[in-house]
Amino acid sequence: MAPGSPPGRILLVEEADDKHVVRHLCNARPDIPDFEIADKTGLPALVRAIGPEIKAPGRLAVGILADANDNPQARWQSIAGRLRGAGLEPPPSMTQTGTIVEGKPRAGIWLMPDNDSPGELENFVAGLIAAEDPVWPLASAYIESIPDTARKFKPGKILKARLHAWLAARAEPRKMGGAIGAGDLDATAPAAEELCDWLRQLFR
Repeated sequence: MAPGSPPGRILLVEEADDKHVVRHLCNARPDIPDFEIADKTGLPALVRAIGPEIKAPGRLAVGILADANDNPQARWQSIAGRLRGAGLEPPPSMTQTGTIVEGKPRAGIWLMPDNDSPGELENFVAGLIAAEDPVWPLASAYIESIPDTARKFKPGKILKARLHAWLAARAEPRKMGGAIGAGDLDATAPAAEELCDWLRQLFR
């Protein structure tokens, strides 16, 4: 690759946490081709970047990973519209295993947590906690026990608060990506395998 040229394969993400989670999931999977991860520091900047990144010279594949938040369909339409504006033809609705649009370049869309449900990165990461984990119900009970008048988080962020309470109870508390790398979270859980399968197909 010539100095200053863009990477052939790039994944656009909203925040640094997304970048670290994806990178740690890929570290143990040598069969996933190399790709760059670009943290766009927020959804508006990510959406604005889609067209220019698609049209950058030398692109082979562009992935877009974003939170579904409260309205997965609206988020899908926003991102799919940007792909159409760049000359690609995404399907009319998202695919639960992650959408891939064949073209030049190939493009992909993954909406956290599962390409269907409302939610965000933390919902996906919570799915990497072992089903029999003894601390998860305790972390959940702790968050639920906080009176509404004392809560500093929004009602829709309860699961996020539960997850971070659980992370704080590790022997060495880490952020989400670091917890995957340390083995506190199961990088082979079905949710992780589905995301990595999408990355393999997109960046093949």
